[in-house]
Amino acid sequence: MTPKNSICLWYDRDALEAAEFYAATFPDTRITAVRRAPADNPSTKAGDVLTVEFTVMGLPCIGLNGGPVFTQSEAFSFQVVTEDQAETDRYWNAIVGNGGQESMCGWCKDRWGVSWQITPRTLLEAMEAGADEAKRAFDAMMTMRKIDVAAIDAARRGQTA
Repeated sequence: MTPKNSICLWYDRDALEAAEFYAATFPDTRITAVRRAPADNPSTKAGDVLTVEFTVMGLPCIGLNGGPVFTQSEAFSFQVVTEDQAETDRYWNAIVGNGGQESMCGWCKDRWGVSWQITPRTLLEAMEAGADEAKRAFDAMMTMRKIDVAAIDAARRGQTA
C-alpha cells in the first residue's frame, strides 16, 4: 500500500544506489519498489531507474533520478537518534566512510549530498532539561563534529571529559 505522504529526495542518477546504501546501513530500512522510466525524459532514458520507493528507519521516501538540475542542501536532513557512542560511531562512520563528509554538531552528508544529524539521545535529554545543563551540553556540542557522548554527559554534570 502506498503511503499517503512520503519524502521525495532528488538524486542526479543514483537513487537506487543510495537506497541500497541506506538499507544496508540503517535498521527498519528497505527498498519497496523500483520504477523504470516508461519513455525518454529530460533526466532518464526509457528503461532507466526513474524512482525508488524505500523507507529510512520506517519513514517512507521516494528517490527520484531527476538529473543535475537540483541538489541536496542542509535545509533538509534526517535526524537519527542514537543510544550510545557505539551506535553514533557506526552510523557516522558508515556515512562519512562511504564518500560522505563531516560537518559540525553531529551533522554529516552522505556521498549523494543528503544531510544527516547523528544525535545521541543524551544530547536531546540535555536540551530538554534546559537551564545550565542545556547550555553546558550545547556549548560542548558546538566544539564537535561527531558527537562525543562521554563529553556531553560530562558537560551535563558540569564536568570536563
